[in-house]
Amino acid sequence: MTTYKMDYANRGTAVIINNKNFSKLKARDGTDVDAANMEMLLTTIGFKSIRRKNDLTAKQIKDELNEASRQDHSSNGCFVCVILTHGEKDFIYGTDGPLAIKDVILPFTDEKCPALVGKPKIFFIQACRGGEYDEGVDAVDSKKEPEVVETIIPFHIDFFIAYSVTPGYASWRNGKMGSWFIQAIVEVFSKKWKSLDLMTMMTRVNKKVAYDFESYSKDPDRDRKKQIPCIASMLTRDVFFEL
Repeated sequence: MTTYKMDYANRGTAVIINNKNFSKLKARDGTDVDAANMEMLLTTIGFKSIRRKNDLTAKQIKDELNEASRQDHSSNGCFVCVILTHGEKDFIYGTDGPLAIKDVILPFTDEKCPALVGKPKIFFIQACRGGEYDEGVDAVDSKKEPEVVETIIPFHIDFFIAYSVTPGYASWRNGKMGSWFIQAIVEVFSKKWKSLDLMTMMTRVNKKVAYDFESYSKDPDRDRKKQIPCIASMLTRDVFFEL
């Protein structure tokens, strides 16, 4: 079998963590647009159980995901988690402080969540992974080899983690339109989820973010910056939402 089984009674459960307001960090304007668009997209794809939680502390995020992992997934084809927040290389932020990404993934391992054994666990993480800005290179004149980025990934089967940006770099977000990453996911998936597999769609998302978006700022240090998402896949089969 080259594709994951998707003809279950339910498409699956989805959780959206949407953090806008923080005790010590700047508010994330535009994140509510991302949350609404992802909820609409997941509904379109066929997810009937979507939990959307706003402004959770680190402990509340952990508790929410632990609760989601304990649910009965026996009739579900997969699990999806969308995280919209601030972050650094190896962790995301609750409204009060950091939470290690490994603690986001851990509740859904085979040992912790037997009902999802052999099923795809899909995470979309819209968050910075550092403070550097991607300057981009001249696509015509540059003969440099692309930079190889070492990615930290969990050692668990059937996980798919799509980060909005590569480690060390900032992730861009528009206060009115939402983040570049989520905008691209919604556009690509809305058109192609019935015909293309997950990895192919995400490759198109990568291309769209890389080529179609560029920052504009009166601050020269933030002007004309680029971004490229980063995928960590432990999948063993293709994921088609519509078989």
